[in-house]
Amino acid sequence: MPAPRDDNLMERFDQPALRRYGARHAVAAVFLAALLLVLFDGHSVLKAGEEMNPGAGRTIVEAVGRPASWIAKSTPVADAVHNATAFLNPDIALTGAGFNSAATDAGAQVGEVAPTAFNPSTIGAPAPRKRRLQSLLVTGDSMSEPLDSDLAGDLVSKRVRVIQDPHIGSGISTTFVVNWAQLSVAQVKAYHPDAVVIFIGANDGFPMSAPDGRQVSCCSAQWAAIYANRVRQMANTYRQGGAAHVYWLTLPTPRDPARARISRVVNAAIDVAVAPWAAQVTVINTVPIFTPGAVYRDAMKIHGVETIVRESDGIHLNDAGSSLLAQVVLATIRQNFTY
Repeated sequence: MPAPRDDNLMERFDQPALRRYGARHAVAAVFLAALLLVLFDGHSVLKAGEEMNPGAGRTIVEAVGRPASWIAKSTPVADAVHNATAFLNPDIALTGAGFNSAATDAGAQVGEVAPTAFNPSTIGAPAPRKRRLQSLLVTGDSMSEPLDSDLAGDLVSKRVRVIQDPHIGSGISTTFVVNWAQLSVAQVKAYHPDAVVIFIGANDGFPMSAPDGRQVSCCSAQWAAIYANRVRQMANTYRQGGAAHVYWLTLPTPRDPARARISRVVNAAIDVAVAPWAAQVTVINTVPIFTPGAVYRDAMKIHGVETIVRESDGIHLNDAGSSLLAQVVLATIRQNFTY
C-alpha cells in the first residue's frame, strides 16, 4: 500500500539550502523600515508632534521628528514618492499657502470699516432684493452631519443643488486631516455656491503657530485671535467677494467641561472674525437653542414634547436635534434667498 501523505510542513525548515531568519534579521528589518519611513515621509513625524497636546509624549515625538524632518527635506526621495503616488488621492486638489500668519497683537494694522460690516436690518436700511437659491454648500467637521442630509432633503424638491461635503475629524486649529484654508478655496473653485453653511469646531483646541513661530496653546486671547484670523480667511473665501452668503454655526455647549471651555472660545472667535461682513456672513448661534446660558442639556421641548437632541457623546446633535437646527438654518436662509 502507498505510504500515507504527510501534510506536516515543518520539516521544510530542515531542507538543505533553505534560508533561515533569526532575531538579528528581524532587528535589521525594523531599522530598514524606520529608515525608509524617514526618507519617504520624515516630516510627518514632526508635524504629528507639533499637533499633540503639551506633555512628555509631545516632547519625545518632536525630539525624534526634528532630525527625521531634516533628513527627509535634505533628500529628493520624499518628493519623488509624493509625485509618483499623487494619483491615488481622490479628493479635490488642495493648493495655496494655507492659513496666513496675520498679526495678532497690538501691532496689527487697523483697517477701515466698510459698508459690508453692517447688516441692513440693524441700521434701518432696506434689505437687498432676495435672489433665488440655486446651490448650497454644507460643510464642516462631523457636526455638519446629519445637518447636511436634512438640508438636502428639505431643498431637493425646491430644485436647489445641495453639495454635502463634511470632513470628519478635521478642525481649523489643526491641518493634520485637511487644511481648511486650502479646502475652502478648492470648494469655491469647484462648486461656486450661492450660499455656504459651515458647522465646525468639535475637534478644535490644538496649539497653533503665532506670527513669530511660537506655539500658542488653547485657550488664551492670543489663541482666540489666531483662530479668528483663520475663520476670517475662510469666511472671506466663502463669501466670494460678496457673490455668496455664508451661514456660520456656533457650537452648542458640549457636556465635557474641557470641551465646553474650548467651544466658548471658538464661538467668541467666530463672532469677532466675521464682523467685517455682517451683510454677507450670518452667525447662527446654536447656544441659546440647545444650551441656554451655555449649560449642557441632553433634552429639550420640541413642539411641547421633551425630546433628546444630543448624541450619547455629549457633543453632536442627534437626528431630532439636527432636524430642529435645519429648520432654523432654512428660516435664516429665507431672509436672503427665495427657493
